[in-house]
Amino acid sequence: MTHHHPYPDPDLQEIIDRNRTARELIATFARSTATLSDLWQHVTAALGDTPVLITEIFRLRSTISKTRLSRANLIASIRATLAAHADGESDPLSYLRDELADQAHDGTHPTADGAP
Repeated sequence: MTHHHPYPDPDLQEIIDRNRTARELIATFARSTATLSDLWQHVTAALGDTPVLITEIFRLRSTISKTRLSRANLIASIRATLAAHADGESDPLSYLRDELADQAHDGTHPTADGAP
């Protein structure tokens, strides 16, 4: 089953480039209209938030990818456990135990607070 996102991922490099261009334009405007320097400082500060937000987006994308893989692996091990039980295997829970052990070893198993 493939999950399709309702919204496409934004092109972060394009956002970075537009932000850089906007900051350069603001710097030029600030030099040419000194009477509005306070206004330009506020706009520059707001544009300065963009790189921080983009860094956070990259971090969150990485975290959600790891979480999705972990969840998919858990679901696969649950299905294998159920199939092994249906087939009468002697230790069907071994599939689930192995996956949980692997995730604990890799640090991908979510903790009680939801953090990986």
